[in-house]
Amino acid sequence: MPEPHQPSLAPPLLQDLRAGTATLHVALEQRLPFFCEQLDAAWYQRLIQAYYGFYQPLEAALDQSGLIPAGYEPQLRRKTPALHGDLLALGLSQAEIDHLPRCPQLPRLDTPGACLGTLYVLEGATLGGQILRREMARRLALDAGNGGAFLDVYGALTGRRWKDFLDYLGRMPSHTSARQQVVDAAQSTFACFERWLDSREVLL
Repeated sequence: MPEPHQPSLAPPLLQDLRAGTATLHVALEQRLPFFCEQLDAAWYQRLIQAYYGFYQPLEAALDQSGLIPAGYEPQLRRKTPALHGDLLALGLSQAEIDHLPRCPQLPRLDTPGACLGTLYVLEGATLGGQILRREMARRLALDAGNGGAFLDVYGALTGRRWKDFLDYLGRMPSHTSARQQVVDAAQSTFACFERWLDSREVLL
């Protein structure tokens, strides 16, 4: 991030996204239990089940929308397979995974801008996952092979893929109305995710 006294070099869309989601991001972060002393293996499993219940239908809806602007590589960036693998590693059967509750209230994905806003939230979460990965390794001895793959979904490519995504955002239309559409969708994605996690009783 630029120092406060420096002019921002970020494209206008990224500036708007950061400003428009900062409060929601911090509010959700403070309610996630990853750093809670009471977090145990059972709570972690319920948390991953809840994440799967949001990511699986949301990524499916993104794929089905046909509205993701060209240049994104969904096959390289899907998070659902890692979550699915984690649930198997944590002891769930395929039948149990198939019957996990799915979030019924997803953000609207009816425009390319809406898809972009949602993707911004999902991609940004991969950076935070690196911090959570280290904490879960320390606390619960989790790694990519026994239930922690989602937290390190891109592995050594995390930084590279985030930069590529920011470059992708920078190529998007930057007029004010288009930017607002993207920001609105990002805000909606945060709100839907928090409501879902709340309903699954996995937050602080």
